[in-house]
Amino acid sequence: MKKFLFLIATAFATHTQAQVVYTTEWKSDADVKVYVTEWKSDADLVVYKTKWKSDADKNEGIWYFSTWKSDARKTIFFTKWKSEADLVICYTEYKSDAGWKHEGKKGLLQD
Repeated sequence: MKKFLFLIATAFATHTQAQVVYTTEWKSDADVKVYVTEWKSDADLVVYKTKWKSDADKNEGIWYFSTWKSDARKTIFFTKWKSEADLVICYTEYKSDAGWKHEGKKGLLQD
């Protein structure tokens, strides 16, 4: 029984951090370089910023910004130029709008 509970807890803990991100000041320290656009039509991913780490459980565009790099699954750097970015995002105010516009880039944020 203890092994079963441990496996469930481990799987849940790993699953809940899929979209926990940390913003770095250094491009060379980033896993993914991100450019923010104002237009959803230009974005690869529409992102909803959540205040709750538990909401960021899948690779579906719901991001929790961690204060600590060690808590994050991905380290991102925000670039000023779209041409330097690996991923173009657009923020949304609505959780239901979050999601991938270009599924081909989904691998950038997978573990």
